[in-house]
Amino acid sequence: MHNNFPNNFYFINSFNKNNIDNLENNTGVIYRSYKKNINLKDVIETKNYCFQRKIKFYLSNNFKLALKLNLNGAYIPSFNKNFNHLNYSLKKSFIILGSAHNIKEIRHKERQNVRLIFISSLFKKNKNYLGIYKFMNLKKYSKKKIIALGGISKENLKKVKLLNCEGFSSISYFETKKKAPKRGLLL
Repeated sequence: MHNNFPNNFYFINSFNKNNIDNLENNTGVIYRSYKKNINLKDVIETKNYCFQRKIKFYLSNNFKLALKLNLNGAYIPSFNKNFNHLNYSLKKSFIILGSAHNIKEIRHKERQNVRLIFISSLFKKNKNYLGIYKFMNLKKYSKKKIIALGGISKENLKKVKLLNCEGFSSISYFETKKKAPKRGLLL
């Protein structure tokens, strides 16, 4: 069965054309802003640019707006325990993503009907730090597709591939990635 979601995801807080231009094929963009008032103009500008570049675009923690703007889907963070989104009728192509840090949150995301679960933190040593072995153990608790999240860089990308996940999500990996020079005639 063909998946209609990207393998890798890039989290952004604001529109930056250069960072989006540097994305590899099959990378989606998740716009997250946890401010009380979201910058609608910035979201629309990002949406239009992503759609123009054929990049899938998701909005975090604002399900209603994601539907209204006809985005590819919505991302439900681990702290969002709401079930209101289940009342909306969705297109088949609309994907619900969610994040979790433990078994309880994984079960909650399954009840929220997410298609992909982002498990964190794989490498980033924060309060949710898992490491490889705890991550692998946690991954076994769900039949949903799993995305690795947290501290992923070029240096540890090979380790991520060994985890047999659907993909990974990052900020720093995509922001430190340099765009390859375009090939053309030298003048």
